[in-house]
Amino acid sequence: MVEQYADKPIKLFSLTSNLPIAEKISEVSGIPLGKVSCRQFSDGEIMINIEETVRGDDIYIIQSTSFPVNDNLWELLIMIDACKRASANSVNVVIPYFGYARQDRIAASREPITAKLVANMLVKAGVDRLLTLDLHAVQVQGFFDIPVDNLFTVPLFAEHYSRLGFTGEDVVVVSPKNSGIKRARSLAEVLDAPIAIIDYAQDDASREEGYIIGEVEGKKAIIIDDILNTGKTFAEAAKILERGGATDIYAVASHGLFAGGAADVLEASPIKDIVVTDSVLTKERVPENVTYLSAADLIAKAIVRIHERRPLSPLFAYQKD
Repeated sequence: MVEQYADKPIKLFSLTSNLPIAEKISEVSGIPLGKVSCRQFSDGEIMINIEETVRGDDIYIIQSTSFPVNDNLWELLIMIDACKRASANSVNVVIPYFGYARQDRIAASREPITAKLVANMLVKAGVDRLLTLDLHAVQVQGFFDIPVDNLFTVPLFAEHYSRLGFTGEDVVVVSPKNSGIKRARSLAEVLDAPIAIIDYAQDDASREEGYIIGEVEGKKAIIIDDILNTGKTFAEAAKILERGGATDIYAVASHGLFAGGAADVLEASPIKDIVVTDSVLTKERVPENVTYLSAADLIAKAIVRIHERRPLSPLFAYQKD
């Protein structure tokens, strides 16, 4: 698809949170990255200058709202405003990792629903469409009054593990908490494997107090979750699976944040290999046993389909050979 869209009224811009994935998306889609400068003044204020015309163009802005979350979010909001004031035809934001998505409900008295607040801010700034990858809670789509396309990472993981031959009854896909059962089942169905769940007697129980629902003895276990943050959930789940008789333990997550010393925690765990996408460009140290799968091809195809007004549904499922 290279250069296919070079002379079309579509422009792709990358802000500062994850330039590498933006460059890959540009290469796959054939849409050159536009010229934009982003800088911070000494007091922290953000200044953005779009260095080419965008009048009448359909704009796609790539920006993960990962650490530093608030700086990256404000950078995105300011870029949206710049595009609107420069008479862009439409402003579409591509957020590979959507920060604040975990704050999607009131879990205790007087808590905010920050995911809704962020949605309101984006819409108010002038976004026409949002494309994201594996939202923590799919109901966040309903917080927006604009179209939201939520791509899934399970097809990427299914292809990876199928290629490694991780299929059948010798494999078990494990949800490290009961809220992730649907995600575990989606991967298990493709791999023709059973599922298991790490459950807890109480919702606020410490992670080491979990127990296994399902059969893991003698099996290769794949722990799956959407966000790998401090690594404690994965590490404790792996220890529980090891005690339960799993032969080899693997982990996979859509977004690898690796915050708060996660590398040390995960390297001390029984996990053999950790797979994440490149949705987040972290400045933290990552474990030595991490494998990155690029989501750039998936996102690039989605951008092209949106621009050509074609359905995205073919991208939602893994197509077996």
